[in-house]
Amino acid sequence: MASSEPIVPSSSVSPRGSANHAATRTAAGRLRVAVPSVAERVADELRLQLAEGALLPGTRLTESTIAEDLGVSRNTVREAFVELASERLVVRHPNRGVFVASLEAGDVHDVYTVRRAIEVSALRAGGSPEDVAAVRAAVEEGKRAAAASDDEALGTANQHFHGAIVAMAGSPRLNSIMGQVLAEMRLFFHKATVDAQFYQHYLPDNEAICLALEAGELDRAADLLQAYLDRSEDNLSEVHGEAGTD
Repeated sequence: MASSEPIVPSSSVSPRGSANHAATRTAAGRLRVAVPSVAERVADELRLQLAEGALLPGTRLTESTIAEDLGVSRNTVREAFVELASERLVVRHPNRGVFVASLEAGDVHDVYTVRRAIEVSALRAGGSPEDVAAVRAAVEEGKRAAAASDDEALGTANQHFHGAIVAMAGSPRLNSIMGQVLAEMRLFFHKATVDAQFYQHYLPDNEAICLALEAGELDRAADLLQAYLDRSEDNLSEVHGEAGTD
C-alpha cells in the first residue's frame, strides 16, 4: 500500500531551514514509530472480532473479502494474517488458505497461567473510580444478556469484564496481551457454549468480585478471581478432554 505521507525531496530544503527540517524529520520519525501500521490495525480488528465471537474456529478467512470490508489492500491483509498466525489465532494451510485456529486442549493451562499472572495482579492493585465503573458496567451487561437469554452477548460481556479488570493497570502493553488472550479464550469457549448455561455459572462470581472491588477489598477481590480462574480452567479442561492431565 502506498504511503499517504508525501515525500519531500532533499534538494527542496534550503540550508537556512535545514535545522528546522531535521527537527521535523525527527519528530515525524517518532510519530511513525508510535502510530500502528495499517496491517496492525487490521490485525487488531480481526482480533477483536475473534474476542467478540464473530469468527468461529475453523472459519476460512478470505483476503479479498476482508480487504473489501476494511478498505485496505490484500497485501495488507496478508501482513495482518502473519501477525495473527504468530499469535496462534489463525493457521495457514497450503493450497487451502487461512483459517481461524482451533486451539488444542493442551493450550488451556498455558492461557490460564497468563490470565492468573496479569488479571489477579491488576485486580489486587485496584484502579480509579472510572476503572471500577467499567468493571461494574460489564457485570450489568452480563445480567442484561442473561435476562434476554442471549448466550453470545453473555459471552461478550464476560470478555468485557475481564478486559476491564486488566485495563485497571493502565498499561497499553498489558491491554495488548489481554486482547490476544481474550481472542484465544473465545476460541476455547465456542466449544464450551454447547452448554447454554456455561457463562451464567460465572455471573455470581463476577458480581462478588465487583462488589469486593467497589468496597476497596482488593485482596479479597483478587482471591475470589484466583479461585474463579482455577475453577474455570478445570471446567474448560473437562470440555476439551484434558481433565486430570495437570
